[in-house]
Amino acid sequence: MTTDVHLAQRPEADALLSRSPLAALVGMLLDQQVPMEHAFTGPHTIASRLGEDDLDARRIATMDPEEFAALLSAKPAVHRYPAAMAKRVQELCRYLVAQHDGDAAALYRDVPTGAELFRRLHALPGFGKQKAQIFLALLGKQFGVRPEGWREAAGVYGEEGAYRSAADITGPESLARVREFKQQAKQAAKAAAEEKKAQGRRPTPTAGRR
Repeated sequence: MTTDVHLAQRPEADALLSRSPLAALVGMLLDQQVPMEHAFTGPHTIASRLGEDDLDARRIATMDPEEFAALLSAKPAVHRYPAAMAKRVQELCRYLVAQHDGDAAALYRDVPTGAELFRRLHALPGFGKQKAQIFLALLGKQFGVRPEGWREAAGVYGEEGAYRSAADITGPESLARVREFKQQAKQAAKAAAEEKKAQGRRPTPTAGRR
């Protein structure tokens, strides 16, 4: 899998994401509660602190948890919650070692259908339905991994021309559009929650008195 992605908006970090299936997978794992470009810079930061040009699932899986957490916590921290994410990254790598001999690309190499690819991604530690669908869409849209039914399996994130997630980021302009979509979705969810709360405070109509 070789492509030219711009998820981190930093050449050296994007170069690693482009050539390393594990780096792309770890970046997707880190993509929560931090800016997307910061999350996808994380794999390069981890590799650099390990003194490597790439990430190695076996090495990460067998590292002392406290040592690995300290590596992610060193300033600038890899994530807003570096200790928690260090644990998740190690869990992901242990799963890959146990199930796929440490080869992240084995998740989608020769996968027959989009539904099967979604099943494999959803089974990964830290990958809920939404994260699995976004990564599936990213594989299809930017890495050329397109088994039959991949767009359907990716849900709304697989839609062509959408700007909903990391799968749609190809540069600064698309990053801004995705960020705008996320802000609008967040505001809509907040408004809906406030309306529901207000409805709960309204008095219940009583039956007419005789």
